[in-house]
Amino acid sequence: MDVMPLLLLVAGSAAIAAAGRRVPVPAPLLLVAAGLAVSYVPGVPDYALDPHIVLPLLLPPLLYTAATDSSYLDLRAQARPVALLSVGYVLFATFVVGCAAYLIVPGLPLTAALVLGAVVAPPDAVAATAVARRVGLPSRITTILQGESLVNDATAITAFKVALAAAVGEGATWAGGIGEFLIAAVGGVGVGLVLMVPLHWLRTHLTEALLQNTLSLLIPFVAYAVAEQVHASGVLAVVVVALYLGHRAWEVDFATRLQEEAVWKMVAFVLESAVFALIGLQLPVVLKGLGEYEGIDAAWYALAVFLVVAVARFVWVYPATFLPRLSARVRAREGDLSWKGPFVIGWAGMRGVVSLAIAFSIPLTVHGGEPFPERNLILFLTFTTVIGTLVVQGVSLPPLIRLLKFPAHDVQAETLAEANAQAQASRAAELHLDELLADERNALPAPLADRLRMVLERRRNAVWERLGQVNPVTGETVDDTYRRLSREMISAEREVFVRLRDGRYIDDEMLRTLLRRLDLEEAAAYRETT
Repeated sequence: MDVMPLLLLVAGSAAIAAAGRRVPVPAPLLLVAAGLAVSYVPGVPDYALDPHIVLPLLLPPLLYTAATDSSYLDLRAQARPVALLSVGYVLFATFVVGCAAYLIVPGLPLTAALVLGAVVAPPDAVAATAVARRVGLPSRITTILQGESLVNDATAITAFKVALAAAVGEGATWAGGIGEFLIAAVGGVGVGLVLMVPLHWLRTHLTEALLQNTLSLLIPFVAYAVAEQVHASGVLAVVVVALYLGHRAWEVDFATRLQEEAVWKMVAFVLESAVFALIGLQLPVVLKGLGEYEGIDAAWYALAVFLVVAVARFVWVYPATFLPRLSARVRAREGDLSWKGPFVIGWAGMRGVVSLAIAFSIPLTVHGGEPFPERNLILFLTFTTVIGTLVVQGVSLPPLIRLLKFPAHDVQAETLAEANAQAQASRAAELHLDELLADERNALPAPLADRLRMVLERRRNAVWERLGQVNPVTGETVDDTYRRLSREMISAEREVFVRLRDGRYIDDEMLRTLLRRLDLEEAAAYRETT
């Protein structure tokens, strides 16, 4: 097996992504453009997407890292819009794009057109997350886009299987399609619910951070494989497990969290960079065998399908946003809503590598050995739709958001909330310290006890001298006692932060910021006394 093309792909895409951080153009677009340019360099091998690699090997870790960075509480609060987009919109887009392609492209069977509709229906999790991070969207819009992109792949893959069964002559009915969707959805969620608790228990009971992080890298693949083995949705299984583990991440050892954050940032960076570069590199593969549709006809079909995809999203988003608000309960719960948020959600429908991977999984032949109708054209239209949404919508989204002038984050309110949370946690930790110091087993020299209290007031410490005395009651050195009490105080603060998060006084993003600060301090305390 020649690994050089893979090494060149990873190294080249990482270098371009790193360069993208220094220029105003979003890195995903640079990677796609570089892939398109490199695909025509003599000697560059064909990087044909293999769905047997992309779906089970690339999709699970990308979904996992996106889901663990999401907020379960925020997603639950936005369950209605997320469900309407991730399920309702995908099915709507499948039907609308399929019917439009059937009418636009002469000779394209309706079943094959619906296959195309299912392929290009789901906005991509990687693209949505990358753009949301870059442009700083309001938190509600970001939550909706992330939630949609986490779940919609499962809907699209199921719709694709139903449309494909009809196209290859296996027969498919509405009842059968609905049944398959329900089995995949319920089964995927069920597998996730079954796996999440034992996996979390295993994470919290492994004694070494290295082992815990090895398990963390395996979890998305295990969840996906188990679900697919029982013909359920691997996508939903990964998302359910990841949301639970992300929500309970505070229960894992601090060293694990610090290592895990670094490891998954690296994994996400490498995979996202390679994925966007792969999209651009598909052009020569897609153009091969286009046959009778080469030239101006293919370009017109591509433009028409792209426009249908873009317009159909707005046709769905605005009614799905405002019709539920005819209910007084919904209006009271969600407050006033302008047209700006739905407009951004409608425009932020970038497609990505999942659509291409699904398209490449279309078989070459149908029953009877006949070629699959217009397979190469479907690949071409999928590719042009992905490129069109990434370039047109991806480039225009940041200036569009600036033009709409969304309210800026209330930094003062966020700072006040963080300071209040820190004050409550520090008071709880100080009370806990007083209780611990009252026990003779925790005896400490006064300077070290004062230092523990000072840490609660100011979390910036100089180097302190430590005494190497041994506690006659416990046999602990002063260093051991200091480290243990420091961890006890930090644990008390951590519990308060989590309680405030669960009570919705602070959000998950603030919780992660506060926990990371404590993790670093705990790591520093451990390092200073070893």
